[in-house]
Amino acid sequence: MTLKVYTSLLLLFLVNSVWTRTVRQAYDELDPEHWSHYTSECPRECFCPPSFPNALYCDNKGLKEIPAIPARIWYLYLQNNLIETVSEKPFANATHLRWINLNKNKITNSGIESGVLSKLKRLLYLFLEDNELEEVPAPLPVGLEQLRLARNRISRIPEGVFSNLENLTMLDLHQNSLLDSALQSDTFQGLNNLMQLNIAKNSLKKMPLSIPANTLQLFLDNNSIEVIPENYFSAIPKVTFLRLNYNKLSDDGIPPNGFNVSSILDLQLSHNQLTKIPPINAHLEHLHLDHNRIKSVNGTQICPVSIAIAEDYGFHGNIPRLRYLRLDGNEIQPPIPLDIMICFRLLQAVVI
Repeated sequence: MTLKVYTSLLLLFLVNSVWTRTVRQAYDELDPEHWSHYTSECPRECFCPPSFPNALYCDNKGLKEIPAIPARIWYLYLQNNLIETVSEKPFANATHLRWINLNKNKITNSGIESGVLSKLKRLLYLFLEDNELEEVPAPLPVGLEQLRLARNRISRIPEGVFSNLENLTMLDLHQNSLLDSALQSDTFQGLNNLMQLNIAKNSLKKMPLSIPANTLQLFLDNNSIEVIPENYFSAIPKVTFLRLNYNKLSDDGIPPNGFNVSSILDLQLSHNQLTKIPPINAHLEHLHLDHNRIKSVNGTQICPVSIAIAEDYGFHGNIPRLRYLRLDGNEIQPPIPLDIMICFRLLQAVVI
C-alpha cells in the first residue's frame, strides 16, 4: 500500500516537470529556418523561445492586459504583472492551452469575463494565486487537473463549482478567508479523483465536511480547529498525509482512536494544546508533536502493539513502523524512555 501511495504522490508532484521536459525535448532540434516565423507571431511584450515554441513568457513585464495568444501556445506564463481582467478576446485563437500561470496579478471576480475560463477546453493547470479574488471563479474547464487559488480573499465557494471537475487532483485554497459556513456538505461534490486538498491558513473552527473519498493529502494547518469528530477519517480511507499544525486541538477534542487510522503515514500535530500523545496506528511512519504541552512519554501506553510483541524480533506483521518522532518544545526531559525504543524498533530520529 505504501508503494502505491508514494507512486500516486510522485505522479502528482512531478508530472509538471516531466511533461514540460518532454515537450522541450521534442523541439530541441527545431530547424532554425522556422525561428523567424515563431518570432514574428510572438506578442512584442513577451518572449517566445525558439527551442520551446509551445511556450509564451509574458511574466514580469508590467502588463495590464493579456496580449493576443498565438494558436500554437500550450504553456502561458503571465505571473508578476498588473493584469486586472481576463477577457475572451486574447484567447480567441488559443484553443490548445494546457497551462496558464496568472499568479501575482490584480485579478478580481468581476474582472473575469463570464464563461472565458470554461471555454478553454484543453486547460489542465490554472494558477491564480496572489490575486484579489473573493470567491472561486466559475465556471471552470471540465478537464482541469490542478487549481491553485492560494493567497486571495476567497470567502465563498459557489454552489456546484466543482461538480464537473472529475479530473481535478489538486485544489489549493490556502491562506484565504474561508469560514466553516463556506464549506457545505456538497461543496466538494464531483471531485472524485482529488488527491491533495489544501485549506491551511483560513478561519476554520471545525473539520471540513465531506472531503472527497480519494484524498491522500489533507492540509489544515493554521486554522482554529478544536475537535476531530468521531470516525471522521472513515469517510476518507486513503488519507496518507495529514497536517493539523497550529490549531487549537486539546486532549478532549480528539476521540479515543481518532488518529488510530491505518492509512495515515505522516501525522503533524505541532503547535496545539495536547498534554499527551494520542493513540496511533502501527502503520504511522512520521509523527510531529512538537510545541504542545506534553510533560512525559510512556512507551507502554502509546505503543500500538503490546510491548511483549514489540520485543519479539521474529514478529514483523504488526511491528510499529514509526521512523521519525518529534517532541521538542514540550515539557519532556531527556533521556528517552527505554520502552519507546523497545516499541518503535524502526525509529531513525527522535527530537526531544
